[in-house]
Amino acid sequence: MKHGSSIRKLGRVTKQRTALLRSLAISLILKEKIKTTEAKAKEVRPFVEKIITKGKAGDLVSRRMVSSRLGSGGVEATKKIFDVIAPKYKERDGGYTRIVKLLNRPGDGSEMAQIELI
Repeated sequence: MKHGSSIRKLGRVTKQRTALLRSLAISLILKEKIKTTEAKAKEVRPFVEKIITKGKAGDLVSRRMVSSRLGSGGVEATKKIFDVIAPKYKERDGGYTRIVKLLNRPGDGSEMAQIELI
């Protein structure tokens, strides 16, 4: 039985999945719009929204938490969250991202989606 298993494994072991989510989150923060598979988009959405919520606090503890969640490659993304993105969503209580379904990928028929910051 699959009770309580809400995480998608995406066919990867834990470290690979964490690296994938980090790289998708960094790309989404820096570019503000990315195209990926629907499952990956649905999995990265809560990851990014929690990071943006932390960024709204703006204190040193939040900055360190965001930096640790994004890893060593997310220095520019951390700066962008606290300087650009978080002030934009100061009055918003959540729902910072939008997932738009696209046509299936021609090669293998995977369901594609575009995730973007609102």
